[in-house]
Amino acid sequence: MIRITPPTPDNPPRETVNDMIRASAARNPGREAVVCGDTRRTWAEFDERVNSVANALIGMGVQKGDRVAMLAPNSVEYAEVFIGTLRAGAIITPLSTLAASEALEKMLIDCGAKVFFLADQYRDLAAPFLQAIPARTVAMDFDADLPRYEDMLAQADAGDPAIPVTLDDPCNLIYSSGTTGTPKGILHNHWMRAAQMSRVEPNGYTDDDARTLISTPLYSNTTIVCFLPAMVGGGTVHLMPKFDARGYLEIVQAERITHTMLVPVQYKRIMDVPDFDSFDLTSMRRKFSTSAPLRADVKADVLARFPGKLIEYYGLTEGGGVTVLVADEQPDKLHTVGSPAEFSEIRIIGDDGKPLPQGEVGEIVGRSPTMMSGYFGRDDLTADYIWTDADGTQFFRSGDMGSFDKDGFLVLSDRKKDMIISGGLNIYANDLELVLLSDPDVTDAAVIGVPSDEWGETPLGLVVLRAGATRGADDICKAANTRLGKSHRLSAVEIRDELPRSPIGKILKRELRIPYWEATGRKI
Repeated sequence: MIRITPPTPDNPPRETVNDMIRASAARNPGREAVVCGDTRRTWAEFDERVNSVANALIGMGVQKGDRVAMLAPNSVEYAEVFIGTLRAGAIITPLSTLAASEALEKMLIDCGAKVFFLADQYRDLAAPFLQAIPARTVAMDFDADLPRYEDMLAQADAGDPAIPVTLDDPCNLIYSSGTTGTPKGILHNHWMRAAQMSRVEPNGYTDDDARTLISTPLYSNTTIVCFLPAMVGGGTVHLMPKFDARGYLEIVQAERITHTMLVPVQYKRIMDVPDFDSFDLTSMRRKFSTSAPLRADVKADVLARFPGKLIEYYGLTEGGGVTVLVADEQPDKLHTVGSPAEFSEIRIIGDDGKPLPQGEVGEIVGRSPTMMSGYFGRDDLTADYIWTDADGTQFFRSGDMGSFDKDGFLVLSDRKKDMIISGGLNIYANDLELVLLSDPDVTDAAVIGVPSDEWGETPLGLVVLRAGATRGADDICKAANTRLGKSHRLSAVEIRDELPRSPIGKILKRELRIPYWEATGRKI
């Protein structure tokens, strides 16, 4: 396996998240650890059930380094399986609930999961491949001719199995693609996760009344980077099985939530709740955003009306360069994703692989203490992902385009694969989307490249209009083009009821492009 060497911080981690979470349980036995709906577990109860999960897995033949997969909505039991798998020395492999059956089967075969935890909600999704996978399936919340989760726990020892886990051992495996092709598993080790815990105390996760609300799925790295620090801090984690904006606000108010991680589309929906200002949100201290850029106008609205600090992170599931924007302290930089985090180094490179000067747009490459171990079983893919500078230092290629402003703040342009090349000119969809989103009748927008006999490809705008809007697509297009340079103008605008998004809010542009390219018989 290719060995990736991350930079070492001044105060490197010395213990794993396993040890940190054990300590949290010992410090706070009577405090609530995890809450979801009507289910509430104290730290003592949670710790005991985590031990039972670990011992049950060991009894099923799971050994250190084996993979344990999960397909389920957020729940207290999901949290138990997640931490219990780590305590058994195994690798937790949470699977996307939006992936197709064929993709899930590929993931389970690719990782060679020993045990597969399945929730009733996704039985139909899993039915086509249950007999084909090597994993032993456990029924989380339904009756079938399978081991049942609660029975498994009842029969297992509740003592700590004390499996030795080191910082070099693998921790989790996250699959980055749930659609077509060969699955790509991103492997993180315990060093990487432990290095992320440097943010626990500075962000107040150790406060006596820290209560974190998580509304994104636990199979997403966006969620994990908030879930684990909250666990390590010893506070209370509230999980939402499914996000809805009003329900979110009700929980914040009722449970006096202090911390949260949200993705941009969630912030927009929350701020658009008609009676948002009637909720008591004064308990909130820190709100985090990641997975996609949070629009400057939405950041400004959050700062004006939603109490607490607003902190935006830019980074990848694979790791590498990380930037941080403390929006309330840097209100003149809301159009950026911040500046490089401590011990994080980011460069901008051109198509020739050479570094570009400040202000020029190119591909973002980065390195930091939080870098993946590599793509699981795919050294070829890992090698393609690495950029090495003249001194032999390894950086990860992000696939994102961007530039640094004069103050060292990173401004994102687009995904490299989403860049539109029209008549030989590079067009960044993000620039056009910002113009469309500034239209008072537009609530959501995406710009994609579609086939053009004259230009090769040309930008097409897809928009969602506000309720009650009376203007048509042509009007929206004309208004946008009056603000765009001649070479960047939209060929047309189409109106949609909604735009397809991933569970963490990213617009699925490939899904949007496919019909236009397939109609011409050309490849995307």
